[in-house]
Amino acid sequence: MLDETLSYALIKVVKTHRNRMAAALAPLGLHVGQEMLLNQLWKEDGLTQAELIARLGVEPPTVTKTLQRLERTGFVYRIPDPARPRISRVHLTGAGKALREPVEEIWTMMDEDLLRGFDPGERDLLAQLIRRAMP
Repeated sequence: MLDETLSYALIKVVKTHRNRMAAALAPLGLHVGQEMLLNQLWKEDGLTQAELIARLGVEPPTVTKTLQRLERTGFVYRIPDPARPRISRVHLTGAGKALREPVEEIWTMMDEDLLRGFDPGERDLLAQLIRRAMP
């Protein structure tokens, strides 16, 4: 019975989409979710960890682990805030900045793959319905 519900179908779509996204991001040296953090820095470089947590809506350990991985791969670095030395600011490296265009291309490609088979009206309706269902 569960496999006949809309929730089941949605979970299957999300899992498949996430796996495809992971495969597309891997050649860039990224894991799924890391691009979400990078996206916040592409919008505003130099955010604090607390600001990233608030903007991403995730738990602090998630951001800590993600930042550690991104630092190890050379995409971000942290420096103390001059006004508040106990607080670090996260900055993009040149390599982190260079990821923006290829990541945006991947996301655009993933949208196209996801919406293949839908006409323009159906695409718009689906986007409206999903956005309405978001908390």
